[in-house]
Amino acid sequence: MKATVFLIFFTILTQVRGQYYQGLMNYLESRMLAMEERISLWHEQNNRYNSDLKEFRQLAADLLEKLAKEHNKLRLDMEGAGSRVDRVEREMDYIETKNPPRSCVKAADKMVEQDVVVRERKKEEFFEISVCVNIMSSIRAMKILKRLGSPKGVWTKDARSAKVYIFNSTSDNTLYEFSSVRELSASSGVSNGRQITLPSAWNGTGHAVFGGFLYYISESSEIQVIKYDLKNGSIADSTVFPTENNSPVYSLNPETLVDLMADEDGLWALYPAGDTINVAKMDSNSLDIEQMWDTACPRNNAEAAFIVCGTVYVVYNTKPPSRSRVQCVFDVNDMVSSGEAPLVYFPRRYGTHSSLKYNPEERQLYAWDDGYQIIYKLALKKKLWATMPPPEE
Repeated sequence: MKATVFLIFFTILTQVRGQYYQGLMNYLESRMLAMEERISLWHEQNNRYNSDLKEFRQLAADLLEKLAKEHNKLRLDMEGAGSRVDRVEREMDYIETKNPPRSCVKAADKMVEQDVVVRERKKEEFFEISVCVNIMSSIRAMKILKRLGSPKGVWTKDARSAKVYIFNSTSDNTLYEFSSVRELSASSGVSNGRQITLPSAWNGTGHAVFGGFLYYISESSEIQVIKYDLKNGSIADSTVFPTENNSPVYSLNPETLVDLMADEDGLWALYPAGDTINVAKMDSNSLDIEQMWDTACPRNNAEAAFIVCGTVYVVYNTKPPSRSRVQCVFDVNDMVSSGEAPLVYFPRRYGTHSSLKYNPEERQLYAWDDGYQIIYKLALKKKLWATMPPPEE
């Protein structure tokens, strides 16, 4: 009886185990089929992606080729446009020379309407300040000497000697002296010049060399004008310049707070006063301020200025560098009429002027423009009143 029960139990166990293994095999087989289907789908998608990638590469190559052709065409169009712009600028220069628009000028009453007494009084006032009767009429020529140093700086020449002085950058205590313009032109860098170390750092681009002395601006707690003897290598004098604030005199050159310059009549200083530019006549020996004027020339968009025979010429530009132009003229003697005031456009250059220094002996400007040293030769004429016949007694 026991043997029969054991045999029945063994038979049942064998059947159950066989069913379990068969179910496991069926499950594994279904999973393998699913994996094969996914692998087949992956191969199909990979082939499709490869085909799409080839098409994309071909399309990109075609587009790049087309883009290169368009770029070449655009470059040719730009070159053509540049030549047309140059031609238009030359025509504008010609038209401006023939028909100059009225510039911003502070003048006295119309000179044509002035009577003999007023004219004589103006002449007497003029000779109290200046004996020079010239006014700028145009720029005769431009010469680019070389590119030397930082984008901003000053180069100037003492009117009483052949020596040239380089102020590289807008703040340092070292300047460089060259014996002549020719030596500077032949040099390979500022380090070839004679190094002059100043007792204090100069700031901005408003420095002047006049009569063997360097006049420069030094800024600490106050704005100081320092007179430095270039021959003896010592400070000859100094003074605190009476400005109300530390605003720049030119909005496009924010490093320059006071601009010193020299002309036929001596030493001058341009400085800010609110939204306009003021001018002061200084005694080059004692640094005393002799007289001050409000030019009414705006500081906004001004980049530099220069003085010729007591007449201030303020040069303007735009923040994206364009063509510099003299747009505001002020005569300290009120002897320049609005009809005389020139609106002069500078020849096309590289950026904006960081400095313009007038040499009265040579009648030319020494300009620093984006690291380039440029010379502008000026054409001068007599002021209108100087050509008038003397009054009848």
